Amino acid sequence: MLAESPLSPPERPAPRRKAPLVAGGLIALAATVGGYFYVTSRGKETTDDAQVEAHVSIVSARVSGQVVRVLVRDNQRVQAGDVLVELDDSTYAARVASAAADVAAATASANAADAQLALTRKQSDANIAIARGGVSQAAAVVGSTRAQIDQAHADVDAATARVQLAQTELARTTKLVDEGAVPRAELDSRRDQLDEAQAALAQAKARVASADANVSNSTGTTEVARGRLLVAQTADEQVAVAAAQVALARAKVDQTTAALRQAELDLGFTKVRAEIAGTVAKRTVEPGQMVAPDRALLAVVDTKDTWIVANFKETQLDNIHAGERVTISIDGVGGPSLVGVVDSLQPGTGSRFSLLPPDNASGNFTKVTQRVPVKIVVPHDAGAPELRPGTSADVTVYTAE
Repeated sequence: MLAESPLSPPERPAPRRKAPLVAGGLIALAATVGGYFYVTSRGKETTDDAQVEAHVSIVSARVSGQVVRVLVRDNQRVQAGDVLVELDDSTYAARVASAAADVAAATASANAADAQLALTRKQSDANIAIARGGVSQAAAVVGSTRAQIDQAHADVDAATARVQLAQTELARTTKLVDEGAVPRAELDSRRDQLDEAQAALAQAKARVASADANVSNSTGTTEVARGRLLVAQTADEQVAVAAAQVALARAKVDQTTAALRQAELDLGFTKVRAEIAGTVAKRTVEPGQMVAPDRALLAVVDTKDTWIVANFKETQLDNIHAGERVTISIDGVGGPSLVGVVDSLQPGTGSRFSLLPPDNASGNFTKVTQRVPVKIVVPHDAGAPELRPGTSADVTVYTAE
């Protein structure tokens, strides 16, 4: 066996294999970190896509006009019903006065129509009674006239008989005068009697003609009376016409009253008031401007009634339900986290309610995880900080899992 040379190097021990140990350590560390995050994240869902929301009342004028006064400043606190802006009300005041005059005129016309209706009802009854009396009177006159005709004809017959008798007496007297049996004076007397009888006959015939004319006149009077009766018997129609005039007048009163009410409302709208209590923001109105209902003047933000809208991924919604506890960290508010409660989940994703919602069937489709807004209410205690709409927040929901 040869001895080792003093110059030969010593043998090195075999290198230890450290790679398996490092890999095992990394695996253990990853398992530990993963287990920690699994344990700490179990039973809660977190998002930083959240913001404060509040009621924002956009204030605009309800009538057109020129601004005469602006009674609020930016960021001023106002109460519901406070006057914010005043418009020139001279035109609207004149309209109220005109509408009030129209109401007075319509009311007077309605009162006149009521009086005319009452008068028509009374006159209709009286006209019927008078017309019926006129018909009866005309009939009586006709009967009397016919009696006069009969009397006149009888008088004619009597006068005719007297004429014939006078003629006979005259002929006999003439013969006796020619014989000398009676004086001539007797003949003259007989001639006078004949003339008198003939005159009486003529007078009787004249009475007959007069009676016939009276019958014609009385017949015409009867027809007139009957016509008046027919006119009087239209009383129901006349009353109906008067009642229609009353209804028309009352409708006019209602119409003018409504116009007056609208004019009064427009006059009241010249004072622009706050609908809710809050803080003035985004004031763009100045005195002298012409405003209209389609233009916003300012906004009132109700910072006393705020809530949180947290936009969770759709994959986080399975365990989020109304009533679950929430912790909230507001970026602009220091101090401890706020505690709230899940109020409700929106029935669709935020993109579905956007101005231009996506249509996945219109082209190439790329799946993107959507987010669903979740409303979270926060109790507003006396010492709670004031939350400003639009500020960001971090939200953690403690689920029932």
